[in-house]
Amino acid sequence: MKFSEILHQFGDAANAHSLTSNPDQDPEITGVAAIDQASNGTLSYVEGAKFGSFISKTNASALILPQDEKLQTLAQENGIVWLATPDPRLFFAKVIALFYQPYRPVPEIHPTSVIHSTAKVGSDVYIGPHAVIQQGVEIGNGAIIHPNVVIYPDVKIGDRTTLHANCTIHERTHIGADCVIHSGAVIGAEGFGFVPTRTGWFKMEQSGYTVLEDGVEVGCNSGIDRPAVGETRVGRNTIIDSLVQIGHGCKIGSGCAIAGQVGMAGGVQLGNRVILAGQTGIVNQVKMGDGAMTSAQTGIHNDVAPGEIVCGTPALPYKLYLKVSAVYGRLPDMYQSLKQLQRKLKNSNE
Repeated sequence: MKFSEILHQFGDAANAHSLTSNPDQDPEITGVAAIDQASNGTLSYVEGAKFGSFISKTNASALILPQDEKLQTLAQENGIVWLATPDPRLFFAKVIALFYQPYRPVPEIHPTSVIHSTAKVGSDVYIGPHAVIQQGVEIGNGAIIHPNVVIYPDVKIGDRTTLHANCTIHERTHIGADCVIHSGAVIGAEGFGFVPTRTGWFKMEQSGYTVLEDGVEVGCNSGIDRPAVGETRVGRNTIIDSLVQIGHGCKIGSGCAIAGQVGMAGGVQLGNRVILAGQTGIVNQVKMGDGAMTSAQTGIHNDVAPGEIVCGTPALPYKLYLKVSAVYGRLPDMYQSLKQLQRKLKNSNE
């Protein structure tokens, strides 16, 4: 594929390009690569000026650049064709799709799959080897059920949703359209509901529902629990990384991003567009407002206001956290100063 063909595909997103001044410099592009691993014939990108030094080192034949004339000139001087766009990373993500499409099986129902007679399966559905679909399940049109998936009774799966191999969907779960559930994920399993008594723990049955709205993606080996009553709900277009635990009765808004090893206790409520960095932990019943964010390994014990960024354990507002961190690094020196003051006071009192 010529560089000019890529421009033709996504020309509306490019503000400028090298073909304007050098129309004959139009290399064949055979793939995409990270800028430090690129080879002849590949296309890469530079997200901002701090990565500009890679331009003189890369073997890429073409680059996606920000709207930065210095970077564009540097690419030109190194014989690399380029295009400029306000968001190079987004443009690069779109270009990847020209060279790679994820595996999508041809619609069929494999003879080794086990499908209950009361299950309703839509059109153009793929059901792979050894998948188990129990009574009352509804599967929408164009859905993909990969091998060894187990779907418990009365589950609803929306149109074009993909369930990857070895994931498990428990009863009382409703999954919307265009969702992706990755391998090993468990959706709608019993929440951790036990009542302490004098003789031990009394199990509280989890009779509620788990609802994933349209466009939700859940990473490998993540768990989203079913509540005792009511529902656990994940809003549309929320993305969830691998190894995430979402407790029973949580309510997660739309457009959220939840990174790996995040853990939420029961009843947590996230607004829309909340971002949780890796290993964030949230205690039960906490509420986070729209657009709130955490840094990695944040421990949240209290509500977080809309738009607030919090860090550390226990969580502190971002600016306060920076001040505390600066003091923390000076604690050994401060401790030595304190000891000296204590000695002086002791000597002066003798």
